[in-house]
Amino acid sequence: MTGRISFPLHERIPRKNTIPRALTLLILFLLFSLLFYRVLHIHSHGTVGLLAFLCESWFTFIWVLNTNARWNPIDQKTYPDRLLERFQDLPPVDMFVTTADPLLEPPILTVNTVLSLLAVDYPSHKLACYVSDDGASPITFYSLIEACKFAKLWVPFCKKYGVRVRAPFMYFSTEPEMPAGHSSDDFVRQWKEMKDQYEELDRKITEAVQKSSAPDNLMDHFEDFSNINRQNHRSIVKVIWENKEKIPNGIPHLVYVAREKRPKQPHHFKAGAMNVLTRVSGVMTNAPFMLNVDCDMFNNNPKAVLHAMCFFLGHHKEIESGFVQFPQVFYGGIKDDPFGNQLVVSQECVLRGMAGIQGPMYAGTGCFHRRKVIYGKLPDCKAAKSSIFNSINGKLHENALDKGFGHTMKFSESVARIMSGKYEESSKPSDFSTTLEAAKEVADCKYEFNTRWGKEVGWVYGSMAEDVITGLKIHSMGWGSVYCSPELPAFLGSSPVGGPATLSQMKRWVTGLLEILVSEHSPLLATFSKNLSFRQSLVYVFVNVWALRSIPELCYAALPAFCLLTNTSFLPKVSDPWMIIAATLFISHNLHGLMEYLQCGLSVRTWWNNQRMSKITSATACLFGFLGVIQKLLGLSETMFEVTRKDQSTTDSSTDVDAGRFTFDSSPIFVPATAIVLVHMTALAVGMLGVWLPVFGGPPGLGEMVCSTWVVLSFFPFVKGLFAKEGYGIPWPTICKAAALAFLFLNFCNRFRSS
Repeated sequence: MTGRISFPLHERIPRKNTIPRALTLLILFLLFSLLFYRVLHIHSHGTVGLLAFLCESWFTFIWVLNTNARWNPIDQKTYPDRLLERFQDLPPVDMFVTTADPLLEPPILTVNTVLSLLAVDYPSHKLACYVSDDGASPITFYSLIEACKFAKLWVPFCKKYGVRVRAPFMYFSTEPEMPAGHSSDDFVRQWKEMKDQYEELDRKITEAVQKSSAPDNLMDHFEDFSNINRQNHRSIVKVIWENKEKIPNGIPHLVYVAREKRPKQPHHFKAGAMNVLTRVSGVMTNAPFMLNVDCDMFNNNPKAVLHAMCFFLGHHKEIESGFVQFPQVFYGGIKDDPFGNQLVVSQECVLRGMAGIQGPMYAGTGCFHRRKVIYGKLPDCKAAKSSIFNSINGKLHENALDKGFGHTMKFSESVARIMSGKYEESSKPSDFSTTLEAAKEVADCKYEFNTRWGKEVGWVYGSMAEDVITGLKIHSMGWGSVYCSPELPAFLGSSPVGGPATLSQMKRWVTGLLEILVSEHSPLLATFSKNLSFRQSLVYVFVNVWALRSIPELCYAALPAFCLLTNTSFLPKVSDPWMIIAATLFISHNLHGLMEYLQCGLSVRTWWNNQRMSKITSATACLFGFLGVIQKLLGLSETMFEVTRKDQSTTDSSTDVDAGRFTFDSSPIFVPATAIVLVHMTALAVGMLGVWLPVFGGPPGLGEMVCSTWVVLSFFPFVKGLFAKEGYGIPWPTICKAAALAFLFLNFCNRFRSS
């Protein structure tokens, strides 16, 4: 008798990495060789040589961390068709969408994300979509009401014709593809009708935004929003749509949530919003799995939920799939990524590399979670070390529930069901109206007092990078994670455009990452006191020290100009054999980076733009992020969460000559980089024209000239900004402040040369 062969739902495929490894080790050897040269010649180069040694020691340390992160890249292949064959009854999933400001995050953007989620290929009665509106905007609520009406037409249309792109604004931006097996006349007619309906939806939302109010005939639905203050209001939970009949091909539940806010109560930004969504959904639907996306990150692959379930249901060991992270992919990007924020190579190399260790870090959007993991449950093999959850005959102590999760009975019951692992469909409420009061209660700002929320339960507080610190907590508990990157990207989002928006986002990221490093959740501590693997902790350190890189990189960038202005050197002479080490290191490092970009199918120009932006980011966003954390540690100020402006665009920016131009504003973040440009332009002028002060003498070093030229090329957007006008030009106050810094540096060089 032959048994039926059970094929795996997913495969783990190691990538061939021989050539990149060899080049990485070559660079590491060259770095140590350069350090050896510094030690041998530490006295001949004096203070300049010592500073170069310290900076290069830091670069070597970073390269060791970088090597560890990229050493074992892994591919994951999923088989959703096999999943559907094997499981007739798929588990429920709660989907979370977060938005914070209707001005910076237009409601039509949120609506498209919600519509794309409501139309995924998954049993509709197993899905619930929760929208967190931290702006408590009646416009956002009105937009969702109108979106729900449109969804009743849109979802059946998508599933009938197998529409691939299910965000309407993107779908209707191109000509329709004729579906196989359907009458072309019927499809074209319905396509035009759907497009007209969407344009009407867009018009209604646009008018509401312009008027800053919903239509008068709907004001009965907006009593909770009357005279509302977005920073001071009670919790609002409204069921926009409920799939009461549990129709598999119907519309999933849609719930609006605006958590309570009070001026003197901390709300913990996005992490607080996610924890409220977790509790509200726990009371109302309590699905064992949760998806979270940002309001601009729409679903681009209708089978995304099935891909995630291949890991959750296909792993023999639960511990390997605490969460499933999809890559962040962006639409409407400018050709050659001039602002360096498409994150293609960093995700392909670092996240795939982490997949070969303990799993990728949590990126904050496009991620599926096990609810019990978010609740702080340790893997079964680690359960004996749990500090909160004790089990007697499989039941949690009520005292542990109260201390860990709060005192609402309905929510405590839902937690107990999830933590016991005995989720039953019959345990869900048959009518949402019976859960609304409990849902509002768990959304109150005082609910978390004297609980473990934000610490051992839920999304972790204490960092603006709430995603990374929460993923770190999960890995520290012993859970693994999975990187899922199907051929058709699961989610597409928008990236900021222009200098101010890009650097503002980068500053928020690096600030949050450094906050993690100096907090009680530091990966350096977790690898010894918890269950974080050593190599995984090194990857987290590699990411967490992003802001710290600004100091050695700024110092190293200043060295060539300093040497040109003081007639000293920090590099070997051209005739010195050690110059071969420095030159080979420079060339091989850039070839290594270029090779990574070419392997990802990107252009040489894209590589250069990203290299250039990494230098600019280090001198601007990283520096200010570092200073912000220092001020926080000294108790001088608190770090602030800044919402990045998001725009919806389906146009091809590659034909717009101004789309990739760097823009500036009056922010002080541009002062240091502008000063660097002024210093190096002066140093190059001195070196090339031979205009030496009387105390100077001798020709400039070739190595220093090349390095100074490289710095100017890296900051070339700032060079152009000195002479451009309007938004493309650096404001005069910024130039004046930078000139003052440059003058101080030049004066220091003069004093050093005179001493």
